[in-house]
Amino acid sequence: MGINTERDIEANLQIGPTDAGMVRLFIEATGIEIPMDFDPEEAEEIADEIRAAAQAARNMGKR
Repeated sequence: MGINTERDIEANLQIGPTDAGMVRLFIEATGIEIPMDFDPEEAEEIADEIRAAAQAARNMGKR
């Protein structure tokens, strides 16, 4: 299993602030809920990684 392994699983992703001042990524799929809390600095690092991955994917599409 890895990032390039495709799965036939549907999931919902919600992102938002919590009452405790954290950023929550909430993943829900059939029979499972995964709340993942990050402090704002960690969330910004994750956002940077997502932007970098999006740019790399864009560059792969230009080949």
